[in-house]
Amino acid sequence: MSDFELDAQLAKDCVVVGDFPVCRLLLMNDSHYPWLILVPRIKGAEEIYQLDETTQQQLLFESSFLAEILQVLFSAEKMNVAALGNVVRQLHIHHVVRYSHDAAWPAPVWGKQPAQPYSAEELSEIMKKLECGIAEMPSFQWAHSDEMR
Repeated sequence: MSDFELDAQLAKDCVVVGDFPVCRLLLMNDSHYPWLILVPRIKGAEEIYQLDETTQQQLLFESSFLAEILQVLFSAEKMNVAALGNVVRQLHIHHVVRYSHDAAWPAPVWGKQPAQPYSAEELSEIMKKLECGIAEMPSFQWAHSDEMR
C-alpha cells in the first residue's frame, strides 16, 4: 500500500478523513449531502474483482461499517452506495446519505448542482460527528489533527 497515490480529481474534490485497514476515507467537499468515499489503497485497482479475496472481504466490511455508521449518524432515509468509475478510474466507492427532501431526490446526486464546499465550522462539525461513529473501529487512523475535529 506504500505505492498508493490518490487520484488527482479525488484529492481536489475531497478532504482526507483517515485510513481503514484497506481503504482511505474521504469526505466529498460538498455540504449539500453527507458524502463519503472509500478508496482502496491498492495501486492500479479500478474494479473490485481485481482485488484478492481477502481484500475484497475487508473492503465489503469497511463499506458496510461506513454505510451503517452514516445511516445512524445522519438519520438517512436511504444510503446510496456505488462504485462507478466513469470519470475517475481509480477504484472508489461513494457512500451518500440521502433524504426525500434533498436537492437531487430521487435522482443521483452527480451533476445536479454545483458543489458547495464546507465552511471551516461545518467541516469541524462533520469531523466530530464522524469521530463519534468511527471510534468503534480502533484500527482507523485519523488524518486530521485534533484542531480539525
